[in-house]
Amino acid sequence: MRPEALYASPNRLAPHYSRFRVAERLLLTGHSHQAWPDAGFEAQQRAWLDAAECVDEKWERAFAQAERVRRGFARLLDDSDGTIALGANTHELIVRWLSALPLGQRPRLVTTTAEFHTIRRQLDRLAEEGIAVARVPGLPAATLAERLARTVDDRTAAVLVSAVLYENAHLVPNLGHVLEACRRAGAELLVDAYHALNVVPFSLRTEGLGAAFVVGGGYKYCQLGEGNGFLRVPASRALRPVITGWFSEFALLPSAPAGGQVPYGAGPDRFAGATYDPTSHYRAAAVFEFFERQDLTPTLLREVSQHQVRLLARLFDDLDLDPAVMSRDRSVPIDRIGGFLALQCPRAEALSHRLRHDGVATDSRGEMLRLGPAPYLSDEQLRAAVRLLGQAAANA
Repeated sequence: MRPEALYASPNRLAPHYSRFRVAERLLLTGHSHQAWPDAGFEAQQRAWLDAAECVDEKWERAFAQAERVRRGFARLLDDSDGTIALGANTHELIVRWLSALPLGQRPRLVTTTAEFHTIRRQLDRLAEEGIAVARVPGLPAATLAERLARTVDDRTAAVLVSAVLYENAHLVPNLGHVLEACRRAGAELLVDAYHALNVVPFSLRTEGLGAAFVVGGGYKYCQLGEGNGFLRVPASRALRPVITGWFSEFALLPSAPAGGQVPYGAGPDRFAGATYDPTSHYRAAAVFEFFERQDLTPTLLREVSQHQVRLLARLFDDLDLDPAVMSRDRSVPIDRIGGFLALQCPRAEALSHRLRHDGVATDSRGEMLRLGPAPYLSDEQLRAAVRLLGQAAANA
């Protein structure tokens, strides 16, 4: 598919999102919640019908869907060596991963001040229990990897860092330097790729991150909906999570473990939980296949996203608003940010509510109003959204 087909009005992809009515609405929530293609609705129905037909024997079909989802995430990561563990969300997978670290012998974690709440909150709570948590300032993102690398020592169990900062979309380059520092010190690296996946190409091979753990999910740019978190595990690592569910030994049943160490399943089962709703995997597998059929590769999606973010930035600049009302950070070039435009606005939440009333769906975090385009929106829809933004800001 040529990117120009996605800039025109009507957008060529829009008919595939009829149930979300993307052609009729100005959905600039692309960083928080993208629309789902209709293919996902059909797959969700199939999950119900499989359960009705097979009852408790549905799991063979469900596990086949899960394997398709693993392959989908592996393709986006350009990963041929690791294994992909699935979970309902990134938090449950991060907790299992943290429980596998030797925190008794290496009671120190390194992270940044710019992590999403999943990591921030859990590490805050661990710090209350005596785990040392070093927080490196997230900005400037251009030098974050080097500063993190200098912070790793022989007491460090792991470093946790995002590939794209969730609040302002700044890309974090050179994460391979952090991995090198971790390997020298005997620590692990966990990269949160949630805000990069399917909008900023993220290749473990070219980034030199083959030995890193990677966490992410499908709620945002992948358009998979809820219930589709993943943890990529390097092939060389065989950690034993303390927080572990019985699905990790599912393949060993019905014979019960006979004493000794608690057994773990092979590959992704090592980080498995327990009984789950497989509906999300049916939906995700269908959406991954939809992206393949439409030739929506990460490279193409990045080109489209950069076009849209540049257009939004230019249109915003043309509004010539009072910086005290709303401004944007021009010190970081557009090609160094991810899939949305962050606008500094003291009344961001109130303005987001006003815009929703006016027909423009956005989202906000603190003093950041975030405009998140998506590949199913035309340029004309983006222009209409910014016109309404200007009117709302003038009346703020």
